[in-house]
Amino acid sequence: MTKPIPDTEPTPAHGPPTARTGYRWELLVLLWLAFFLNQADRQIFSVVLPLIRRDLGLSDAELGLIASALVWTYGLLVPVAGFLGDRFSRRNILGFCLLFWSVATLFTGFCATLLQFVLLRGVATGGGEAFYAPSANALLGERYPEKRAFVLSIHQTAVYFGIILSGLIAGYVGEHYGWQRAFYLFGGFGILLAAVFFSRIPKDIRASVADSQTLADVGRTARVIVRKPTVVLLTLGFGCMVFVNVGYLTWMPSFLVDKFGLSLTDAGFSSLFYHHLGAFLGVLSGARIADHYARINPRSRLVVQSAGLLLGAPFIYWMSQADSQPLTYAALFGFGMFRGWYDSNIVASLYEVVPDRMRSSAYGLMLACAFLIGASAPYLLGVLKPTLGLSTGLASLSACYVLGSGLLGLASFVYFQRDREA
Repeated sequence: MTKPIPDTEPTPAHGPPTARTGYRWELLVLLWLAFFLNQADRQIFSVVLPLIRRDLGLSDAELGLIASALVWTYGLLVPVAGFLGDRFSRRNILGFCLLFWSVATLFTGFCATLLQFVLLRGVATGGGEAFYAPSANALLGERYPEKRAFVLSIHQTAVYFGIILSGLIAGYVGEHYGWQRAFYLFGGFGILLAAVFFSRIPKDIRASVADSQTLADVGRTARVIVRKPTVVLLTLGFGCMVFVNVGYLTWMPSFLVDKFGLSLTDAGFSSLFYHHLGAFLGVLSGARIADHYARINPRSRLVVQSAGLLLGAPFIYWMSQADSQPLTYAALFGFGMFRGWYDSNIVASLYEVVPDRMRSSAYGLMLACAFLIGASAPYLLGVLKPTLGLSTGLASLSACYVLGSGLLGLASFVYFQRDREA
């Protein structure tokens, strides 16, 4: 059995650049699978929700509480995950959080009461998933400095596959074998993947140099991050994007049912597939464009993100106002395509202005703020639905994309150079 190569980044003085190629791609593949499960495990509950309601008799309010518990737990813990990712072995953090949320997902299949669902699906699954993204993106950013946006974009495609395939697989398993087995299947696969991850990926050097950080140290790190206007504007722009995304994911299936009379199955598939197909193509093309121009001017990453939001805004409006299914699906595709441009550089843009020692912390804070902002979108659209209508509510999301584009443009042309040199 081939032993994995030690987890240290070589320089030309220590050996040929190709010596680590196998391990670097192995790391990306394993993290892609982990991120796939990170997103899939989050979606299972929504897919089999009607079956849980029927079998256990939970009310809509109780089911909403279970869903909210995951979002709020994630948002509150992800900054903690970011700070820990800058101080301890990222390999250990990733392996243990994958194992933790997978065990929680598996045991969710045994739930029979509201409290059990809140604790296992909401707090445990959400808490475990919160520790993944900051360490994973920081680790990939370190290992692929010259292809950072492209590699992080490949990693980002796991979001789209996780959302779409979990809907198909969990829906089929739940319909034919019971909703419990959907949780058993995904949780069991995650436990197996965690075992492979620990056996193939060696402990990174950060574990041997991590020191005990006081609360004062953490506070100083946070102050350095928030004093960079570029980071603040990137975070607010991310919040605009998450607000739109959460609102779209929550209400688009119902919109298609109400407007075109689709079944729940058809509406669920159509609302996700066309958008995420466009996002998959957009995230790869956006990364290539950004990596090419960033060699000349690093602010190009922010410009690509800003352009993605600005060009995506008309498609959001068109998506909600189109009179036919084909035009709606075309708008969903365009919306996804330019959303992918934005996604391709979320992490890479942040890393341009944040020191390596703070990258995981900065991304954790960014995620927390964005998720706490975005969590209100479903509620606000629900409030507007009886008076203005869902079509108008969805159309108004385009304004958030325009606002986000302006914030990123301001960051790129006013503050970026100064913050990058600081």
